Amino acid sequence: MKITLPDKVVTIINNLQLHGYEAYVVGGCVRDSILGRVPEDWDITTSATPDEVKELFQKTVDTGIEHGTVTVLIGGEGFEITTYRIDGEYEDSRHPKDVEFTRNLKDDLLRRDFTINAMAYNDSDRLIDIFGGMKDLSAHVIRCVGNPMDRLSEDALRILRAIRFSAQLDFPMEQETAEAIRVLTPKLADISAERIQVELVKLLTSPHPERIQDMYELGITKLILPEWDNMVGVEQNTKHHQYNVDVHTIEAMKNVRADKVLRLTMMFHDMGKPEMRKTDSMGIDHFKAHALVSEEIARKVLRRLKFDNDTVKKVTHLVCYHDYRVASTPKNLRRAMRKLGEDLFPLYLEVRMADILAQSTYDREAKVKNIEEMRELYEQAKLQNVCVSLKKMAVTGTDLLELGMEPGREMGQMLNKLLDLVTDFPEFNTKEALLAEAKKMLK
Repeated sequence: MKITLPDKVVTIINNLQLHGYEAYVVGGCVRDSILGRVPEDWDITTSATPDEVKELFQKTVDTGIEHGTVTVLIGGEGFEITTYRIDGEYEDSRHPKDVEFTRNLKDDLLRRDFTINAMAYNDSDRLIDIFGGMKDLSAHVIRCVGNPMDRLSEDALRILRAIRFSAQLDFPMEQETAEAIRVLTPKLADISAERIQVELVKLLTSPHPERIQDMYELGITKLILPEWDNMVGVEQNTKHHQYNVDVHTIEAMKNVRADKVLRLTMMFHDMGKPEMRKTDSMGIDHFKAHALVSEEIARKVLRRLKFDNDTVKKVTHLVCYHDYRVASTPKNLRRAMRKLGEDLFPLYLEVRMADILAQSTYDREAKVKNIEEMRELYEQAKLQNVCVSLKKMAVTGTDLLELGMEPGREMGQMLNKLLDLVTDFPEFNTKEALLAEAKKMLK
């Protein structure tokens, strides 16, 4: 097995070896290289202690020196080098109380989470695979190194990492690993919201977001995302749907591109349906105003998981308007662009398409045609640089001050009235025309 290493990585390994130390690339970069993927990072493990590493390289940063990690800078690029170590007792289901440096590579690989992440490589020794990582890569399986109860008890985040790797690689979990997850899932209560957020996003933006079903079946969503469980099995007895709410949601996530905002939007878009479901005398289900409830659920969950304000704003806005439908006319297009915002409007079209393709085939052709026509109108509107926001309007607050208006609420209302006019009648977007309208309104 030959892995092509970047020149800077080869330089680091060679330098360590020339001074009598062992050194290998390790973990995900080895796994990804074997799978023919381009590694995001090249992590290096060595028998040299952090102080010994620092003596050999001109520029280093103590990024995690208490756990044996030093970052070596070469040409402005950083590479993490970690000393072989044995982890001490884990006290918080996440971090070892202390670490012990070792000169034995096997000891270091033994502490790693999954066999596919416990392989090491350098050009002289080639692949070091003590725990069967290659076998599990070939068999397409996620398996813990050693006893899964031990590995997952040490660091409960590994529970989510197992699901995430399963989604990214499309590998099912080995049975003992899955059973250990089922037993140890309550330990996720010790994991920070930020860490849960990162793993959830990686799962959702993977090629297989449907692996969220595994999270449900193993009891994980019950703890970290109970709102998902509320959707499971909720029927949609309507000609527009063919799946229960949870299955429809999964299909919608699969139908949209792997973008964080889009995948989160599709996960949340129908979470309000269980609460808003009403069945009429004919046995037909109705979900009126579910988008507003879904928006509130999305906001609550995103805040709970410590998402940044920009993501919260975009996702909740798209969830709120995911079911907004109008006839495809230039005026309706401009109104929709104003409601959604120019940056979110193209995402809204993607959301609507993903939603429709996850519904039944009833009236699908007309629904898809509407979206395609709106997309064409949007492209034309972009070329025309239509005004659907205050920043493109020919009149500003300064102009209204010159008319004698005072800054404040009334001025804001006036600007929005003028924007209403420009949205419906783009030809009015001239300073002369808008000031004339403003004077009329002030009389």
